[in-house]
Amino acid sequence: MQLHEASVVLTGASGGIGMEIASALCAAGARVLAVARHQESLLPLLARYPQNMHWVAADLTLPFDRHKVLAAVEAIGGINLLINAAGVNHFAMLEQLDDSDINAMLAVNVSAPICMTKLLLPQLKQADSAMVVNVGSTYGSIGYPGYASYCATKFALRGFSEALRRELADTRVSVLYVAPRATRTSMNSAAAQALNDALKANVDDPKTVASAVLHAIAGDHRDLYLGWPERFFVRLNSLLPNLVDRGLRKQLPLIRRLSHKPENEQKP
Repeated sequence: MQLHEASVVLTGASGGIGMEIASALCAAGARVLAVARHQESLLPLLARYPQNMHWVAADLTLPFDRHKVLAAVEAIGGINLLINAAGVNHFAMLEQLDDSDINAMLAVNVSAPICMTKLLLPQLKQADSAMVVNVGSTYGSIGYPGYASYCATKFALRGFSEALRRELADTRVSVLYVAPRATRTSMNSAAAQALNDALKANVDDPKTVASAVLHAIAGDHRDLYLGWPERFFVRLNSLLPNLVDRGLRKQLPLIRRLSHKPENEQKP
């Protein structure tokens, strides 16, 4: 896909990865409908790219707000790229989570992108060439303690992406699944960052992730897994899960010590 010809709906545009994707798309000449609940953090980009970027206020867990996005798409004459980058995450043991925490992750990470994609597919199918991009996680391929519910949502998003790609195989709409590793955004609580520090985990800058995503879109890729050794562990987990089990069990005391009852945090 030629990025300067892209007409984009980008959900989660106000947060770390989403905002960097929005900035890079606008710099490449794309037209971007930036979907986010709040506008404040987007104001600098809206001022810098007034011809390229427009904000749509929406809570994507609400059907009425999803239809607001559809109305904005129809008003600009359609799109050829949908990037589902909105998400929410909690680092906590399962029994520390309220039902509302779990339901929020399911609503934002699974139901919203599926329903948004369904709603916009007729628009995407009208384009000469189109793409759906679902931003998942390494934790969509590796179940990790302290992230059981989050992993469940990202495993679901990865499965949705695979099935949708096959469902659309005889159309002009392709599907790209993106799996970042740990990324330096406000999505990470202090406890999650403490765990990353203690494990000496690699943490990417959002701009690095955004650059890789745009490269994958321009190259019409189907999957993007960021980071080494994370890609290796994804492969190892699929081939030798018991080996990964033993390695992660050693980390359990640290994970239990650092985990806590989370505050609700919305991520782009």
